[in-house]
Amino acid sequence: MTVKPILATAAAALTLGLAAPGVTVAQSGPLMIYTSTPTEAMNDLIARFNDVYPDIEVEFFRSGTTEVMNKLEAEFAAGDPQPDVLLVANSLVMTDLKNDDRLMAYPEAPVDGFDPAVYDADMTYFGTKLITTGIAYNTDLVAEAPTSWTDLTSDDAANSVIMPSPLYSGAAAYHVGTVVQQDGFGWDYYDALMENGAIAGRGNGSVLDAVARGEQAYGIIVDFMPLNAKRDGSPVDFVFPVEGVSAITEPVAILSTADNVEAAKAFVDFQLSEAGQQFAAEQGYIPAKQGVAPPDHFPPVDDLTIMAADPGVIIENDEANKREFADRFGG
Repeated sequence: MTVKPILATAAAALTLGLAAPGVTVAQSGPLMIYTSTPTEAMNDLIARFNDVYPDIEVEFFRSGTTEVMNKLEAEFAAGDPQPDVLLVANSLVMTDLKNDDRLMAYPEAPVDGFDPAVYDADMTYFGTKLITTGIAYNTDLVAEAPTSWTDLTSDDAANSVIMPSPLYSGAAAYHVGTVVQQDGFGWDYYDALMENGAIAGRGNGSVLDAVARGEQAYGIIVDFMPLNAKRDGSPVDFVFPVEGVSAITEPVAILSTADNVEAAKAFVDFQLSEAGQQFAAEQGYIPAKQGVAPPDHFPPVDDLTIMAADPGVIIENDEANKREFADRFGG
């Protein structure tokens, strides 16, 4: 069953160099971003952002979501949080920060054309794209593409599967929290993976490297990494399993302690703008705004089946899920 996609009705807010009504303009000065976005993609994003806002001097700290949050929590404890903006692949983190009054509400953010499901009702964080987790495989090692999550527990996949760790990756934490809620899966599925010799890396990048180099035949991974690598000639491919995929929206938020609020608003504006969403597609992501076409090498968004999961349950069980995962795969 294909559930309602996380995308909605079309609208436009900003084109390159032209601000729509209500969008903040003429910002300048330093802007610090903490992010889990891959470094190369973040550098490209900043370059495109500076085409529109050339007077904003962007710096960023990049790591896996867990390490980003560990750094930020230490700064909170010291009373000296550094980032103006947070851009990470985990809406659960954003919910926790909102509940702790760490995020600034931005009610004027240009959310026309976005499904309310992808942004906070109180306008403190905003989904920027749709990132699903499915199965990558090495085309030199695998003769027949997998179609189901259960294929990774088969004899053909024995000692040949790698996955990111939820102790490092926010997307992986959300994926684990989603899978264990599914009928017929639960922790029994991870037991089957463990018994079949599956291993955990760190982030999704480590999974892609292992599969592309042929060290592992299969990987559980976010969609854009293997699909972009395939486009660039790497011997990898990606499938959306028939049971469905987990999906995150990589939200962006302004911290309540931001030093340069106007520049932070400009960054959010750009991420949600028509131009920003088109650039997300150029980078190989599925845009969160309907009417902006996904990359050519992606399937139609309406064809995707998203696994249903209760975010509240994922939040409540997050630490327990990480312990359960570490008991099986280390961490």
